[in-house]
Amino acid sequence: DITGLGPEQQKKIGMLSKGYRQRVGLAQAMIHNPKVLILDEPTSGLDPNQLRDIRDLIVNIGKEKTVIMSTHIMQEVEAICNRVIIINKGKIVADDTTHILQQRASSTGRVLVEFDKPADLKKLQSIPGVSRVEQQDGNFYRITASGGTDARPEIFRYAVENSLAVVTLQQEGSSIEAVFQQLTGNAS
Repeated sequence: DITGLGPEQQKKIGMLSKGYRQRVGLAQAMIHNPKVLILDEPTSGLDPNQLRDIRDLIVNIGKEKTVIMSTHIMQEVEAICNRVIIINKGKIVADDTTHILQQRASSTGRVLVEFDKPADLKKLQSIPGVSRVEQQDGNFYRITASGGTDARPEIFRYAVENSLAVVTLQQEGSSIEAVFQQLTGNAS
C-alpha cells in the first residue's frame, strides 16, 4: 500500500514500467521495516510523472525512517533531501542542511539581470564592485561582483541613472548544484 503497487499486483515484475519496478525495489527494501533505507539513484530513468510519484514516496518514507540517498542529480537532492553530504575524491567537502548550503551558494556574488532594452557593457563593467559582465540572450546580463559582494543595489542605481527598467534582478547560484560545482572545482 505504501508504495502504491496495488493496481499492478497481478503483473510479473518484468512486465512493469520502470516507475513500478522502482516501487518494487522500495517495497523490497522496506519489507522488513528497517530503521534506515539506503537508496542508490532511486529516480534514474523515470518519466516526469513517475519521478514525482517516487519523490513523494521517498519524502513520505523519510518522515518515519532515515533515508540515505546517493545521487548525482542535484535537482533530486533539492526536491527530496533536508540534509546533504557532498563527497569529492573520497573526502567530505560539505555536510549541512540543504537550506544552509543554498545560502552558501547565494553568496557567490553573481547576479542575473534583465533590462527592458540593451545596456552598455562598458558602463555595466564600470559599476563599483563589478568584476565581470557577460551578455546572455536578449537583454539578459550575468554580472559577477568582486569578493562575492551583492552588486544588486549598484546595478539598480545604474538602471535608474541610464533610464533602464529592470525586468529581472536576482542573485544567481542559490542551488545545491552551484554549491556542488564550487566545492568540487567545477564552477563555471
